[in-house]
Amino acid sequence: MAAEPSTKAKAWAIFDRIVADAAPEDVHSNPWAKGPDGNLFYEPDYATLNRLLGVPLYLKAPTTTGVPALALDVWLSYELRRAGFDADAVWPRPTAPRILPGPVVSLLERVTAKEREALWKRLRAKTPPAGAAASSASILGKNYLKQVDVVMSNWVAGPELLISTKRMDSSFGKNAANRVEESYGDAKNLRLRHPLAALGFVYGLRSTIFNESPDKAEWLIDLLQKLGREDDAYHAVALIIIEYGAHLAVDEGNDDPGDGEDPLAEAGITPTEGDEAAEESVELSAVEEALANLPRVEIRTELAPR
Repeated sequence: MAAEPSTKAKAWAIFDRIVADAAPEDVHSNPWAKGPDGNLFYEPDYATLNRLLGVPLYLKAPTTTGVPALALDVWLSYELRRAGFDADAVWPRPTAPRILPGPVVSLLERVTAKEREALWKRLRAKTPPAGAAASSASILGKNYLKQVDVVMSNWVAGPELLISTKRMDSSFGKNAANRVEESYGDAKNLRLRHPLAALGFVYGLRSTIFNESPDKAEWLIDLLQKLGREDDAYHAVALIIIEYGAHLAVDEGNDDPGDGEDPLAEAGITPTEGDEAAEESVELSAVEEALANLPRVEIRTELAPR
């Protein structure tokens, strides 16, 4: 009997289907709209984000699995493709392998069908050729390697766009300071080595903080705004306020669980766990059932500062 797919494997299968449904045959909706003044503005696809955010709730995935934050990563890469960037240029890609350098993509387009099939088989294996494909992107900063969530990079120009994401759904008193401190340190580490790259930061915050810890919410929003103003931090910062029912919340305990990231694994000191299982086969019926029963999630745009 085949082993039960991991939580991350199930999540990837559902994420992929949601993104595929939002862009049938890789044709994305136009994100650009005209305002009353005639100026163009970008209109995010919040409906797709709501569905993606429902996946970790449906799977009851704790933060330590990395799945709650992964929902943001998938949406951001989807939005970059909506904006017009090439599907293979934005990581994570909409299909496995999630990280695939541009020159490898060019090679696949230029070889024969038989050679292409053989190359894809190797690239999609559990242990693909080092440097040719991966399930996550680790970028060398000034002082340490850092796994970056959404990336645009190539062998010629190096990193061009680096976006980090964080989630905080509970334990606001303990987690808030930790998330911001980590983010500021990561920004300096990456910015000092890659001064020409555009750096972004997206923070997913559960709406209950405004009732449970309003002072903490005000303090956190102020810090996030400052992260986008510092010359040596991020070029842009976004705050996404996420709302869902109390009955859907996953019990994380009282300790700060982080985002499922392992700094030692990112630095190459210890092996990364769970990546191989991330592309396990998931039954289509399981994906269909998940899509039919995704919990309701809303984005509270009015609570985020403009």
